[in-house]
Amino acid sequence: MRMLIFCTTLWALSFPVMKALALTQQKLLPQTGSWFFSSLSVMYRFGLAGLLLLPFGWWQLRTLRRREVEQGLVLALFGGVGILFQMDGLAYTSASTSAFLTQGYCIFIPLWLALAHRQWPSRKTFLCIALVVAGVVVLAELNFHSLRLGRGEIETLLASFLFTGQILGLGHPRYAGNRTLAFTIVMLLATALVGVPFVLASAPEAAACIAAYASPAACGFLAIIILFCTLAAFLVMNVWQRHVTATEAGLIYCAEPVFASLLVLFLPGIFSAWAGISYPDETVTAKLLLGGGFITAANVLLQSRWLESHPPKPTP
Repeated sequence: MRMLIFCTTLWALSFPVMKALALTQQKLLPQTGSWFFSSLSVMYRFGLAGLLLLPFGWWQLRTLRRREVEQGLVLALFGGVGILFQMDGLAYTSASTSAFLTQGYCIFIPLWLALAHRQWPSRKTFLCIALVVAGVVVLAELNFHSLRLGRGEIETLLASFLFTGQILGLGHPRYAGNRTLAFTIVMLLATALVGVPFVLASAPEAAACIAAYASPAACGFLAIIILFCTLAAFLVMNVWQRHVTATEAGLIYCAEPVFASLLVLFLPGIFSAWAGISYPDETVTAKLLLGGGFITAANVLLQSRWLESHPPKPTP
């Protein structure tokens, strides 16, 4: 579980970095739509990550199995389209709001498993879900009497739904014997291909694919996303998620917005000075402390033995 929590810190870094990258690209190409920037980033991010990993897993690709290809394509489909929606939505909402709404899969996963297996989650899981929902409600300042979701929030929730399929596909028993490097390389390269048709459909011209990264800051943000938020994060996820259930993984990943909310307290100012953009630091608020506290409590509870059912002791 600790390795998956570490994974969430790497993903948390992606929110302020992707936001800064989007602002930098809007400065470079002000008349270009956000879908182009999002799909181009997915294509470069995952394509380059896959190529960088290729030399380390080439020997496994020589004996690639059918189910490894299948799993890589499933993860690429759900994860690739999900990241497209997430990145485009990030252009229309704050990094912290995007991070917290992404955690909708902590609800979608147990609901899907309950329907699929006709078995309700445990009391402990229910309590963890309730704590996470409470945290998201506080952090998003939801008013259920006048609930209004903008483009950024709707796209982020769609991304969360698609990430549910990615998490379930990663932990499916059908793929238990797959080799991590093999299906991860397939996943990365296939995810890059998911972005290609969106780039072709939204690019104002071919030269824009280069112009969008025609600054040291844009290239630097992309390098951070590739090395830390893609290669390192997905390798940790693909290796360690198989040791927990899908529901537990979804709840552990809810630590991601807590870390993201801490990072946006100081990283935007640093990125602004580097890239020459206007991206102010966010501030610590009571809602951040309360909402983040609920989500942190859910993760602590999930890793404890409290509310776990114990087999009855044998009678002497």
